[in-house]
Amino acid sequence: MQNNKKIWLVIEKSNYGGTTNSYRIEKTADTIEQAITFKVHLDALNDSKNKSYFLASDIDTVMDRVITSHNKKVEEKPLVLKNGVDEEIPF
Repeated sequence: MQNNKKIWLVIEKSNYGGTTNSYRIEKTADTIEQAITFKVHLDALNDSKNKSYFLASDIDTVMDRVITSHNKKVEEKPLVLKNGVDEEIPF
């Protein structure tokens, strides 16, 4: 059975003067909102110029989020084209 649970990762990137970066999973989250909250707090607590944080997930999770966000924006404000005058062309 395949697990369809979506996971967001908050990754810590560290570089202490070398040419190689090190990465570690700092937090995991079930939603993008949780992941963003974790990242914002980690950024606020971070006092090192050698560390940064970013979000990651599998491509299906990311694309689902992008598509959902796009569809919601389209529903809220449908696209209306204008022909250069003031006449609206329904799309």
